[in-house]
Amino acid sequence: RPFYYAFNFFSIYLSYIFTYIASFVHTLSIYNLFFCFSLFLYIDQRSFEVFMSSEKMVCMESRSGRAMQRYNETGGRKVVGCIPYRYKQDIDGNISNELEVLLVSSQKGHAFMFPKGGWEVDESLEEAACRESLEEAGVVGIVEHELGEWSFISKRYGIYYEGHMFPLLVKEQLEFWPEKNIRTRIWMNVVEARDVCQHWWMKEALDMLVHRLNLQQNK
Repeated sequence: RPFYYAFNFFSIYLSYIFTYIASFVHTLSIYNLFFCFSLFLYIDQRSFEVFMSSEKMVCMESRSGRAMQRYNETGGRKVVGCIPYRYKQDIDGNISNELEVLLVSSQKGHAFMFPKGGWEVDESLEEAACRESLEEAGVVGIVEHELGEWSFISKRYGIYYEGHMFPLLVKEQLEFWPEKNIRTRIWMNVVEARDVCQHWWMKEALDMLVHRLNLQQNK
């Protein structure tokens, strides 16, 4: 009889132990399932973010080559330039009347100019101005009415190029842009910009922009 009672007690004890273990394993399985599902969502979200990042990087690559380039009747390139501008702000965010323009260095880094590049067959002048501002200077904004058209001689080829210049009222300055590693960008006041700008026709465009903005302010 003592053996019988001992066996029953031991059986009940083992049954309790197994029930507890089963309950723990079940709870752990639910936790693991929740953890794995959360991990899947995280990985899926990260994959989406990486995909979107790669999509942006594709869009943020500079165009290269001359296959889409427009040319004038003498064989010179048609180029589009842009003067990105803003009004200087103080540390409290108050906007002043001091005009600032954004210049970029040449690819070799020896001179400064406004963003410019070839006008391609699949875009308007305004679209080309936006693209060059993004690719070379990393800014986006509102392209305003064309400042003018200039004819200048290419130093490399000795033929006349056709240049168009637009103002761009900057709304956003990007931290990363396609030509960040090959160009330096710098905000300057008008006097500084006129002194360092490499191209005479860009200086004329800057003067026209200043004149236009002064007329708008005096209205």
